[in-house]
Amino acid sequence: QVQLVESGGGLVQAGDSLRLSCATSGRSFSTYGVGWFRQAPGKEREFVAGASRSAFSTNYADSVKGRFTISRDNAKNTFYLQMSSLKPEDTAVYYCAAKTSTLPYTVYSLPRAYDYWGQGTQVAVSS
Repeated sequence: QVQLVESGGGLVQAGDSLRLSCATSGRSFSTYGVGWFRQAPGKEREFVAGASRSAFSTNYADSVKGRFTISRDNAKNTFYLQMSSLKPEDTAVYYCAAKTSTLPYTVYSLPRAYDYWGQGTQVAVSS
């Protein structure tokens, strides 16, 4: 069973930066498409960013474009979400997800597409 463990959340002020990490178990990380989602209280889980298994393709929600960057380090079986210029509306529980993929350039943006999920990490941005 593949396990995903997030870290890096916390309480910050508007304009600050945070980097979330998602460490994965197993030896198949290079075959995973990966993504970050978030869920605020009373709202549905929404796509934030995704990267293809090749890392050649990435995709972002319009609300985070230009502020967030997804990256992956296959040697460490870990992927990241660098968040800059944080806003109070970015406050949510952030989840990392991975999907076994045969497509090197496809980014998955729907939660139901993913096979594995982390437990979530809280990000709170104060104004």
